[in-house]
Amino acid sequence: MGTSGSKARGLWPFASAAGGGGPEAAAAEQALVRPRGRVVPPFVFTRRGSMFYDEDGDLAHEFYEETVVTKNGQKRAKLRRVHKNLIPQGTVKLDTPRIHVDFPVILYEV
Repeated sequence: MGTSGSKARGLWPFASAAGGGGPEAAAAEQALVRPRGRVVPPFVFTRRGSMFYDEDGDLAHEFYEETVVTKNGQKRAKLRRVHKNLIPQGTVKLDTPRIHVDFPVILYEV
């Protein structure tokens, strides 16, 4: 009851193979883990940028503008965060490739 299509077809990688545990069962279980279709490399070469460009072309995480506030006859300068007219940085190329977070291998250093 309630099996999904991938489990019913035998593509679920965590399902145990039917049978006792002989060499055929081990080979069948290994066959379930093999990738289907094209092979994806485990490395990441780009990331989404976290900074923004303003209308002057400056690049930063946050932008502030100085505003003058008059309170009780005194002028004070306050910083106000700018949210408008900011353009996202876009895709950034990494200097060194990183291992993808979903890569199913445990890294161990001795």
